Amino acid sequence: MKKPKALVEVMAPKPAEGPIAARVREILAELGEDPAREGLIRTPVRTEKALRYLTAGYQMRIEEILNGALFTVKYDEMVIVKDIEFFSLCEHHLLPFFGKVHVAYLPRRKVIGLSKIPRIVDMYARRLQLQERMTQQIADTIEKAVDPLGVGVICQARHLCMMMRGVEKQHSGAVTSAMRGALRDRQETREEFLSLISHDAF
Repeated sequence: MKKPKALVEVMAPKPAEGPIAARVREILAELGEDPAREGLIRTPVRTEKALRYLTAGYQMRIEEILNGALFTVKYDEMVIVKDIEFFSLCEHHLLPFFGKVHVAYLPRRKVIGLSKIPRIVDMYARRLQLQERMTQQIADTIEKAVDPLGVGVICQARHLCMMMRGVEKQHSGAVTSAMRGALRDRQETREEFLSLISHDAF
């Protein structure tokens, strides 16, 4: 005999709770909610799963990301990967900030597989972050991996900690940059980078 749907739901085993889920349940109660009500009963487990995904960058290693994708190529023009979407969590309030990263470098002897650059962005974005630090980390990592003549990284982001609380400015954004080598020292090279990311080339 087929059990009624409601009875099946009641008998279904509760999802296993990890240490983060247990604390989320306590936070919900502290906020005045009932963690046992229907809409929240699985929220602690979902929250732990989401947080572990959003901070997976702590487990990523640059050696595994690159996986040998460095190639000796006779190419001395600028390489740009622009409009790399990212989502991160502000370390001050654990609220999201999100936007786009633009990366450029001038090869010296080697180039990096194009798909690796967004993966490097993800590695740093999926951590508790400051936009300023993330921008520097991306530039430093590419500089160390490829040893180029120059590196440029620009990050444009909106921060929910500014939009939802505090100053509550919904239309404000933040722009940070990190320039290394030729992109810092040569104005014409830097201007070329800025020009190429400022218009839609596709």
